[in-house]
Amino acid sequence: MAINPDTPTSVDLIERSQHCGICEIHSDIEHLRELEIWRSRHWLLRHHPHPSPLLGWCLLDARRHLAGAVDFLGDEAAEWGTVVQQASKLVQKVSGCDRVYLIAFGEGARHLHLHLIPRFQEDQRSAAWSVADLYRDVETGRELPAQFKSVEEFLAAARLQSQKGFMNKFNRN
Repeated sequence: MAINPDTPTSVDLIERSQHCGICEIHSDIEHLRELEIWRSRHWLLRHHPHPSPLLGWCLLDARRHLAGAVDFLGDEAAEWGTVVQQASKLVQKVSGCDRVYLIAFGEGARHLHLHLIPRFQEDQRSAAWSVADLYRDVETGRELPAQFKSVEEFLAAARLQSQKGFMNKFNRN
């Protein structure tokens, strides 16, 4: 498995919350190393953890604990649109999907994490709100998740693309 060279070997000193699932993911270096595609000072792009509903289902997390855009600092606000665009392009290029859905609720974990969901025209499970049904069906075992080997291959390709020019406009940290 390719490792993102910018993945820290110890927990970094980003503002975190003790009772936040996303902060916990960011603090678990070994688990995060398996999922992480790219990071900068403010953002972290990772694949959905296993069981993943779809190959290429990624999450763009704020590295600092914040509930949403209303809590952005100036430089976070200035970068957000471009980071979302570049992450979406990366998911589309590597997955081969027709488009990328963006969803953020912030109820399951009140820490900004934007779902980047690949939409494949030929797969009706990824159509609009059907993707929410797919998510629940995978979570409960009624549908099979994306194959682990395929996710590993997606991660390797996405990491390579991020190193070749995607996402390189931002300070890596």
